[in-house]
Amino acid sequence: MSHLRSRRRLALAVPVVLSLTASLGFLPAAASAAPQAESAARTADAPQLAYVVNTKVDRHTIASVKKAIGKAGGSVVATYERIGVIVVHSSNADFATTIRKARGVQSAGATRTTPLAAAGTKEEGAVEYLTAAQAKRTEAASAQTPESEPLEADQWDLRAIGADKAARINPGSSKVTVAVIDTGVDDTHPDIAPNFSASQSANCAGGKPDTSQGAWRPYTAEDYHGTHVAGEIAAARNGIGVAGVAPGVKVSSINVTDRANGLFYPESVVCAFVFAADHGVEITNNSYYVDPWLYNCLDDPDQRAIVDAVNRAQLYAQKKGTLNVAAAGNSNHDLDADAIVDDSSPDDSTPVERTIDPHECFDVPNQLPGVVTVSSTGVDNVKSYFSTYGEGVVDVAAPGGDRRYQIPDTPSKDGRILSTLPNGAYGFLQGTSMASPHASAVAALLKSKHPWASPAQLQALLKAQADRTACPESYDQDGDGTQDAVCEGGKRVNGFYGYGIVNALRAVK
Repeated sequence: MSHLRSRRRLALAVPVVLSLTASLGFLPAAASAAPQAESAARTADAPQLAYVVNTKVDRHTIASVKKAIGKAGGSVVATYERIGVIVVHSSNADFATTIRKARGVQSAGATRTTPLAAAGTKEEGAVEYLTAAQAKRTEAASAQTPESEPLEADQWDLRAIGADKAARINPGSSKVTVAVIDTGVDDTHPDIAPNFSASQSANCAGGKPDTSQGAWRPYTAEDYHGTHVAGEIAAARNGIGVAGVAPGVKVSSINVTDRANGLFYPESVVCAFVFAADHGVEITNNSYYVDPWLYNCLDDPDQRAIVDAVNRAQLYAQKKGTLNVAAAGNSNHDLDADAIVDDSSPDDSTPVERTIDPHECFDVPNQLPGVVTVSSTGVDNVKSYFSTYGEGVVDVAAPGGDRRYQIPDTPSKDGRILSTLPNGAYGFLQGTSMASPHASAVAALLKSKHPWASPAQLQALLKAQADRTACPESYDQDGDGTQDAVCEGGKRVNGFYGYGIVNALRAVK
């Protein structure tokens, strides 16, 4: 499978990219949390690694562990006291081994396999931008439909889930916010600006939130992923460009990407979940997997610590009233299989091929308990060729595009999803990255209608309103006589579509 630099993002530009649900009963539940930001003093010029150290949540234990961290050659970057997660930098090669022996430490491990690096950027691969000629053709077609946005004729995905009709009934409440945990959102885009919530936005790269003006924005125009996702959710119906599935709700941006390589490290995602919860966010959208491991295996102490830390943070968010929605992945993996070959991890150094059991090695955050996992469909309501799946894993499906086998009869005839891009642009992307925001937006519509619904109740509503979709009789997409994926389950619930394809119109009715 070919990957972009942003291989951890669950989106496909022209090449393919990624993967993911299960219950992790071994993990401790999180209490209420608040971060303590602290300065990280560099002890030497030696290469540093970042770590998460997970402890009991009482202050005495945390204070004791922090002393042990100092003695082991670590410096504390941030402490999330009430979930017992401490973000640490250290140049001591034996830091993890040493700190795991300290009293009160429940798990600890490195969050990357290469040293912390200076800031820099790399090319990510190309998105297909909407050309002026395409835009003119699409605008002419859109004008034939009353109350349509100028580029809406190319938005087959809205019609597929009744979002165009739903907007006339209830576009969503401005009291509901979906936080886009991603590469940053360009809030100056004319389709995003009307619905953007700066007070619920931050940059969490490195493990502690930076809420300074514009910190949440993408570093470069090439970091377009988060802006595309945000537009899918809540692009305003303002007579400009495209429309979002829930054009009346708010979106915020929590940028979690590393400036040096664009990866989504665990400490940044921990920060994002806690920040979202503490700032009243109702729903988070997570179109990525936590780097550097596609699957985190519990028999590895570093990977176990990653699962533990991120799970504590997302459970904390749930307890504060936040529903977390995540993309299933673009590897066409069966997450209920006995074994999966992972040849992409670690993605911050040299990948080593390994065979994992997806019931014991988890794609994070997608396979964490309580997270809504979303697979992708195309215009024909068939699983996208790239979408990861799995019986008992996928909760719902949503439009994410399929430019190979499912081509819509639209002006641009592009099977991908058209949405916003930085600097006022528009373009097409496909992936479960695009499916997840459709589900997040429908969840936001449900939250608008049922403001007192808890995350668990909201997830139940999301499943209840979905259009039941049975397994296809055949899934030989390329016609070579071989099944490209096997769907297990019945019409009500199955591995391709979970409880069905989300339906915005039914959600508002």
